[in-house]
Amino acid sequence: MAVKKSTKSSMPSLRSVQKQVLEVDEQDFDLDSTADASPTSYSEKYPASRRQIGLEYALLGLLEQSSAHGYELRKRLIALYGPFRAISFSVLYPQLKRMLDGGLIEVSHLPVTSRRSKILYAITKNGLARLQQLSAQVSPNDWEDENFGIKFPFFSLTRAENRVTIMQGRKNRLEQKASLIQNEIKNSKKNSDTYLYEWRVHTLDSIQREISWLNKMIQAEMN
Repeated sequence: MAVKKSTKSSMPSLRSVQKQVLEVDEQDFDLDSTADASPTSYSEKYPASRRQIGLEYALLGLLEQSSAHGYELRKRLIALYGPFRAISFSVLYPQLKRMLDGGLIEVSHLPVTSRRSKILYAITKNGLARLQQLSAQVSPNDWEDENFGIKFPFFSLTRAENRVTIMQGRKNRLEQKASLIQNEIKNSKKNSDTYLYEWRVHTLDSIQREISWLNKMIQAEMN
């Protein structure tokens, strides 16, 4: 069973999306606000930090594509998010155990030798429902550096209007950062600290390229 991929629906205007971004940005948003409120719901039984929820989402997204053992999951996470977000096994395995205890994933044993086997993790029906739930949520946290990089690779699971809201929020946030860095560059002297100055220029260039890319992606969604 696979998560139903999002299809395009009638899109709101860019102006209404920008208004929605501002409204979401002003909320004190609960990441599990759409969860089942019953005492037996997963989110109540297994409360988690935003970072844990982000890792849970990434793992569910990867396991929805294919089953994998722990070492392979770690490699796929690093390949997807880069070495600077490398997940240690001391973080990965407790997270997998939490998801296993919560019924989001299940394990099977893949024989390697007569005395040794690998533990293979697979997503369950409850895990697919949890993935759909997390994909449907939108909060200001989704356009910050860490979470945007987690959500975007699995955007096919997200409704089109939510994709645009998240990308527009990300663009707004980057434009704020670009403005701050431009002021720092303008007010600083290149000769005072060459490396700091060049780093600001490099950072600004990276931000401007991402803004340009987001404009292209948003336009593609709106069309």
